[in-house]
Amino acid sequence: MSSGDRTGKKTDRKADADTRTAQRAQKQVSVFGTNRYLSPEELDSREVWWRAHYEQLKARGYLLRPRYSPEWVPSWKHSKKDWVECEDGKRLPFAQIIDATRISDGNFVTLKRINQTVHPYEVAIAQYFSSDTLASQAANHCVPVYEVFALDDANDMVVIVMPLLRAYTDPQFDTIGEGVECVRQLFEGLHYIHKHYVAHRDCMNRNLMLDPSELYPNSFHPMENSLNRDYSGHAKHFTRTQRPPKYYFIDFGISRRYAPSETDPKEVPIWGGDKEVPEFQDSNEPCNPFPTDVFYIGNALKKDFIQTKQGFEFMQPLVADMIQEDPAKRPTMDNVVARFDGICRGLSGWKLRSRVIDKDEDVLERVTRTTSHWARRIGFVTRGVPAIPAPPS
Repeated sequence: MSSGDRTGKKTDRKADADTRTAQRAQKQVSVFGTNRYLSPEELDSREVWWRAHYEQLKARGYLLRPRYSPEWVPSWKHSKKDWVECEDGKRLPFAQIIDATRISDGNFVTLKRINQTVHPYEVAIAQYFSSDTLASQAANHCVPVYEVFALDDANDMVVIVMPLLRAYTDPQFDTIGEGVECVRQLFEGLHYIHKHYVAHRDCMNRNLMLDPSELYPNSFHPMENSLNRDYSGHAKHFTRTQRPPKYYFIDFGISRRYAPSETDPKEVPIWGGDKEVPEFQDSNEPCNPFPTDVFYIGNALKKDFIQTKQGFEFMQPLVADMIQEDPAKRPTMDNVVARFDGICRGLSGWKLRSRVIDKDEDVLERVTRTTSHWARRIGFVTRGVPAIPAPPS
């Protein structure tokens, strides 16, 4: 290859990189809900509220990232980096949620502001599952609430403090056994919620999370969670077999709690994140929300396991029953838990230690992941590590 060819290819690669950077920048600086664009150092409408309450939150013991300090000076102003390469260049994806550091111990937490006029039951239900009586029970997979407080000028707004969590499918599952333990915990958790006469009403995949504190010993950046908090490189993490996580349900914004005597409660449909609920499609008639919860969790597993990964076909009959069009034909969570336990007891150790293969893996990724998987697998078998990770205590 001539030097001219090499130069031309370098120029092409640089142009491609510049185009990607420009596209990324344009995507990130749009003003939420408008067609107007902001410069990277301007906060959008989702962020301004948090900056306005920075000092109040600090006085309560919670420190927001530098971007939300009233005295913030963008770090790229005094460096050679582009703003997209800087930790403080990232915007919030959701208006009501932000990460913070708890000043007393340095732990990372999540803050959520809740308008109690719009969501009058969320705080009470979340605190109920975080009560001393229920919080320590292993089957309880409702996100812990550490504190609830109002701000001086927020009227009906309160802030709840929770652990910093991560999407339940991230990082990738290494083995079938890891996926089995994830699903077992989710079924156990929804069963627990229903046993306490609460219908979640939005337990779709976006509201299923995991505790990353053991998986990611040095944490990660909450807005770019493949990177370290300081953007210095990729965030180190273990597999779920090495450091088994606990899985959680979040967001009780449209949940309802019933009296034990209400054996067939009826609610007017409220659309959650999953828009495929059959009983909501052509009717606004009140219906029992508990079978809808079964649909939500079944549909999440269909999308995140059966449709996208190889090796979870054994879940297909159960999931198919959970997402039946007729709510009356769906199993209860009592039945789901019992059936899944029977399914798992029929899986061999070889199957459980098999690698989870994403259906869209390319050849290079498949070779790389298979090689590292087998190295870990041999070590786990030698040391007698269970094929289904033991749940955290």
